[in-house]
Amino acid sequence: MDFKIDNTDGKARACTIKTAHSTIQTPVFMPVGTVGAVKALDATDLATFIEPQIILGNTYHLYLRPGDNVVKKMGKLHGFTKYPKSFLTDSGGFQAFSLSDNVKIDEGGITFRSHIDGSKHYFTPKKVLDIQYNLGSDIMMILDDLVALPATQERIKASIERTTRWAEESIEYHRANQAEGKGLEQNIFAIIQGGTDKAFREKSARELCALDYDGFAIGGLSVGEVNQDMYDTVEWTTQFMPTDKPRYLMGVGTPEDLVENVERGVDMFDCVMPTRNARNGTLFTSYGKVNIKASRFKEDERPLDPECGCMVCKTYSRAYLCHLYRAKEITYYRLGTIHNLYYYLNLMKEMREAILNNSFSEFKKEFYAKRMR
Repeated sequence: MDFKIDNTDGKARACTIKTAHSTIQTPVFMPVGTVGAVKALDATDLATFIEPQIILGNTYHLYLRPGDNVVKKMGKLHGFTKYPKSFLTDSGGFQAFSLSDNVKIDEGGITFRSHIDGSKHYFTPKKVLDIQYNLGSDIMMILDDLVALPATQERIKASIERTTRWAEESIEYHRANQAEGKGLEQNIFAIIQGGTDKAFREKSARELCALDYDGFAIGGLSVGEVNQDMYDTVEWTTQFMPTDKPRYLMGVGTPEDLVENVERGVDMFDCVMPTRNARNGTLFTSYGKVNIKASRFKEDERPLDPECGCMVCKTYSRAYLCHLYRAKEITYYRLGTIHNLYYYLNLMKEMREAILNNSFSEFKKEFYAKRMR
C-alpha cells in the first residue's frame, strides 16, 4: 500500500491510497457489499453509476456462505464478483457477536453459532486472516474484542487488553506469511477499542499504533452512545494515531457523522445506512432526508434532488419513485440504492475538494445551512 497526504485543512485530510487494485482518494466512503454484492446492485451498476474505488465485504458472512474456499477457487473476491477495484474485508468479529445468541469469548478467540444453520464455529486471530487470504481482499481487518455500550470498566479493560494480544498475534502471523510469499498484496489494519473512555482509548491506540500495521481503525462506536460522545472519542483518539497511515472509522454513519468525523481527521468510512435506508424508502438529498413513500410525492414531477448528478435524479421524478416504492416494485430498490450511494460518494468528493482548497469550514457551514432551509 502506498499512502500520501495531499493536503490538510485543520485536522481534515485529503489523502491518496494505492492498493494492488485501485487508487483511492480520501476521504472515502466504502459501500457495503457484505456477501460480495452491494444489495440490489451488481458490478456493472457500481462501475457505471457510482464508481467506487473500494467496497467492503464481510469475513463472517462469506466464510459461512458460500465459504472462503469456494471464493478462492472462483478467483477470490475480484474474480468471483467481477468487481475489479479494491476490497476491504471486516474480520467478522462484530457479526459473530451480534448475530449469534450463544457467543463465548476466551483468550484464544470467539466461539459462535451460525445464524444460518446453528453450526458451531471458532474464530481465532489466525483463522480470520486465513479466511481473508482466501478471499484476496486488499485490506484485511484483524479480530478484535468489541464491546457494546454501555459497558462496565472491567469489561472495557478486558476488551482492550485482549484486542492488543490478538493484534500482536495477528501482525506476527501476517508478516511471517508474507515472508513466505503469501498475502504480499494484502494490507492489514488493527482496530482501536476502549468505548468512550479517554484513558482506555489512549491505551489501546498507543499499544496498537506501536505495531507494524498498514493502517488503523477506530472501532466500537455508533453502538449506542450519543453522537457527541462519538465525536469527542474520535477527536481524542486520532491524536494518538500515526499521521502517515490511513485512519478508518468503522460502521459510521449519517451524512452529518461523515462531515463531523472528516473534520476530526478520519479518512475512511463504511456503513449500511445508505443502502438499508434506500430499501426502507428513505433517500438522502442535499437538503436532508426524504421519505419517498409519503403521499405528497405521488404527483411531484421534480427530481429527487435537483442538485444531484446521479442517473436517477437526471431521469426519474419523485412521483415515479414514490409509485415504485408503494407498488413494491423491485426496480425501486436498485434506483434508490444507486441514488443514495451516489449521494454519499459525491459528498466525500465535495469534502475532498474543500480540503484541497483549504475551505472545509465554509463547506461545513453550507452543508448545515442547506439542512436548515
